[in-house]
Amino acid sequence: MTRSGAADGRGLLYRLYSSRLRRRLTPETVPHHVAMMIDGNRRWARQAGYPTAADGHRAGAAKMHDFLRWCDDLGVRVVSLYLLSTDNLSKRDSKELADLIEIIAELADELSHEPGWRVQHVGRAEILPAELARVLATAQERTRENTGLHVNLAVGYGGRSEIVDAVRSILAQHHENGGSLEDLAANLTPEQIGEHLYTVGQADPDLVIRTSGEQRLSDFLLWQSAHSEFYFVEALGPDLRKVDFLRAIRDYASRDRRYGG
Repeated sequence: MTRSGAADGRGLLYRLYSSRLRRRLTPETVPHHVAMMIDGNRRWARQAGYPTAADGHRAGAAKMHDFLRWCDDLGVRVVSLYLLSTDNLSKRDSKELADLIEIIAELADELSHEPGWRVQHVGRAEILPAELARVLATAQERTRENTGLHVNLAVGYGGRSEIVDAVRSILAQHHENGGSLEDLAANLTPEQIGEHLYTVGQADPDLVIRTSGEQRLSDFLLWQSAHSEFYFVEALGPDLRKVDFLRAIRDYASRDRRYGG
């Protein structure tokens, strides 16, 4: 067999396997909300011989666009992408960070032109560069009335910071209403905190996926993922395949979800 024939054969087998995985998934077993932590972009660029980390981040952003289409095709209703943490803003090399900010802005703009998709920024807009904050706000406003796939872009995001912001909002609202601290302390509930998170009104993630083999949350959706299922993929972010995604969904569908146990 020629090299091209072998490649075609592998492609055919891959498509057949993907189709078989897809057929075994039913609407009842597909998660409503999937959170994705794309990791390994810099490692991918280094291993592939690219000169800068930006090449990896750009490949990772393109893969996230593909990932969203896979989710949409499968019937997932909400996807949260972890793109830039509060720690990234202070710890990344300035040139790499500038490139990453530009790539995220391009991705947000592209997603806001996908028919039917709704884009929402979750994170602290005030700590972002003005242009990135503007692009995110424009993408959110442009898609506000859309009812298709809901895409949360976690940019300038930290789970601990989100909880702090929620508590601050509750305190400010309670003070404005003339309530006492004693009354607030006696009546504060998890549900009340949930009503002040960036993702207010959304169902919590059913499934959290992370690429590159790392197995940690990295301050992502700490409150919302209390009862989520987790799936870790060995592939680096840009190497994620649709079959990897379908395996994650298959694995999720096979689990016996237990809340609090």
